[in-house]
Amino acid sequence: MEAWHAYGRDGRISDMILKGTTTIGVVCRDGVIMATDTRATMGYFVAHKRAKKVFSIDDHLGMTIAGAVADAQTVVEILRANAKLYKYEKGTPMPTRSAARLTANILFSSRFYPLLLQAIVGGVDGEGPKLFALDPLGSLTEERCVSTGSGSPIAYGVLEAEFKDGMGTAEAIPIVVKAIDSAMKRDSASGDSFDIAVITKEGYRELSEKEKKGLLA
Repeated sequence: MEAWHAYGRDGRISDMILKGTTTIGVVCRDGVIMATDTRATMGYFVAHKRAKKVFSIDDHLGMTIAGAVADAQTVVEILRANAKLYKYEKGTPMPTRSAARLTANILFSSRFYPLLLQAIVGGVDGEGPKLFALDPLGSLTEERCVSTGSGSPIAYGVLEAEFKDGMGTAEAIPIVVKAIDSAMKRDSASGDSFDIAVITKEGYRELSEKEKKGLLA
């Protein structure tokens, strides 16, 4: 995860380049799968080999991050706090669409000095499995299969060829692993290891190290 930005004479961002990270999100018939690599970079320096890039927001809700670490972690904590407040006030979990819209509003409100974050918000609620992609300025799109970060072109090569709409999570996990592994092998800013979270009606769960090794084997 890494980001650079340049400001023009008017103080607004004139150019932005995001480098580092591969994140993936796919919607299955019974849930959502989210995957990320774990390498954090500073230029050509590997700053951390086990950076956390996929987070549980609530029992039914998750989020991946790509971009500037501090900005991303701040948005994750704001979203977690608001998800808890929503559940406390309404007596029901925050819908995935509402969590994505809140994230978009946070990013849009900072558009003149953007939070350098490209995120995927996904979960399972009364509407079923849902997945949303967000850019640093708060643009929001609903997706069935999406990847962000510098390794995304490589990941898309696998996902576009092998992932099919309507797959179950058990069927799609090996494809997601193949996509993230391919990106880690070809993109120098992605690598070291990967994390995978599966969200179904039973809740949010991250695959264990043993499960991940078995899938790679």
